[in-house]
Amino acid sequence: MTSPWMLGNTTVRSALRLKDGLAALLASGLVGNLDRENETAFAWALDEHGVVSLSDETEDVSSLGRKWRSALGKLGFIVPKVPARLRSDLDVIGQEYTITENGYRLLAAESVPAIQEVFLRAIAAVQVPSPLDNRFDPPPFTPLRHVLRVMLALLEETGSSHITPVEMATIVQLVTPSVPTTDIVARILDLRARRENSDNKRAFDRFEREAAAVAARVVPGTLHDYADLNFRYIKATGLVQGKGRGIALVPEQQTMAELLVSEVEPELSEIAYLERLCRGAVLPTDTQYGALVVLTQLSESAKARGIDLDIDTFKLTEPADIAVARHEIEDLISKSKEVDYAAEQASRIAEILAVMDLIITRRTSTTVGDEEISVPKDERPAYFEWVIWRAFLAINHLAVPPYKVRRFKIDQDFLPVGNAPGGGADLIVEFDDFVLVVEVTLTENSRQEAAEGEPVRRHVADIVEQHADTGKTVYGLFMANKIDTNAAETFRIGSWYRADDSRMSLDIAPFTLAQFRALVASMFDRGEVHPNAVREVIDAAIELRKESDFAPEWKAKLMELLPVPTP
Repeated sequence: MTSPWMLGNTTVRSALRLKDGLAALLASGLVGNLDRENETAFAWALDEHGVVSLSDETEDVSSLGRKWRSALGKLGFIVPKVPARLRSDLDVIGQEYTITENGYRLLAAESVPAIQEVFLRAIAAVQVPSPLDNRFDPPPFTPLRHVLRVMLALLEETGSSHITPVEMATIVQLVTPSVPTTDIVARILDLRARRENSDNKRAFDRFEREAAAVAARVVPGTLHDYADLNFRYIKATGLVQGKGRGIALVPEQQTMAELLVSEVEPELSEIAYLERLCRGAVLPTDTQYGALVVLTQLSESAKARGIDLDIDTFKLTEPADIAVARHEIEDLISKSKEVDYAAEQASRIAEILAVMDLIITRRTSTTVGDEEISVPKDERPAYFEWVIWRAFLAINHLAVPPYKVRRFKIDQDFLPVGNAPGGGADLIVEFDDFVLVVEVTLTENSRQEAAEGEPVRRHVADIVEQHADTGKTVYGLFMANKIDTNAAETFRIGSWYRADDSRMSLDIAPFTLAQFRALVASMFDRGEVHPNAVREVIDAAIELRKESDFAPEWKAKLMELLPVPTP
């Protein structure tokens, strides 16, 4: 048994956030200049670009900048700090802390499949222990290939590639490829058999983690944290997805996984490892053969989902051409899965309400039945948008597909990949006879009006103009944990002027998330789930606006209109 290995670091728990961190670095003017004296400046650059949230009271800001720098370097998105003995070879890869070839590839990636492919190149290049550490016990290996090899062996043995958190924590991340895969699988199956016969599954898991932690000379929490982190980073490749609290192979990516593990792990010199890390690993799909093999499986998966697909319409003469076809087919499969996901949401309303509760209370986790629900602290703004999207999917009666409602990206687990980009609303929820332009924020003080007042009105006005000929009424729905009175006053006035100085009257209703949660819960409790219930509340809010001379009066009436039940 070895010490546990880990991808990334515990500060940057979501690998996909590294794209935003890299963009913040590029805009900061600190590229190539991230030595100790600039760690604090980098941290504040991350704050300025909304990647992290700091305050003047935040302790040790430099530590946060240092850990983000480390995460970017560890995955090869910036040139990491290299040992002095290699400084003379830096002309091969570039100056320390400059953005690498794979880093620029990440910045340029727009679609989720393209972003995931960049992370696949990055994580497939990472070895532990790093050859740069000059420590070869155990010999360097690629964690991604190690995990995929175990998952494929489990799939062959059991019919499922599923790995649970306790299996990752106590077995997979504590062994290396020097242990035969058959032995690793045997250990996992033994653990499952013993767990199945236990009377208390949670106590069993806790005991196994504690025993493994003693043998590995770490605290049990470390094993749990590392397993969670490794799951998150491996999922960023797009090859695996969540299953319960564990992971499983994405079925249509099985061929890619098989091709990856079939490759012989090369022994790399220090400088060769740096080159691979900074350029990203070569993938099987970079060859004509591998690209066609993967495309064939994707095409079969698409057809199995009833997607009408004519592969002959694609140009398939070069790997780059096949990549275009592959991403288009992946997008079609993703949209098909999202339609199925949307249809499930009404049956998952308890989970949706629980996520709202976490955002309202600022807690990070809770339990619904046997399932643990979590909202990562640093991703709370994205989860706010996401849970409102899920609520409207549950309400249903949409006039557009679910992927046209949200403006934020989602991954293969339908979890948010960052916030909705600027320049538009968070959600545009279109029904048969009206449209909701939804904006949410976690800002609560007077900054709320400054940050949201103009953009919200502009976004609503844009949608009003777009629907000028459809006859659909357009409403704005603004939500926060607390509605600032200055923001409420802006929406009470509800005006927007076009470029020709003509005035547009906007109907924007501000409600707290707790009020919206109460509305959604009451609809499902009564068994009367229809978007008209939301429209009626907004219409009533607009009528109350006309009766209110000041924002405080309007806010008080809105609270009476949609009271929040006492806990």
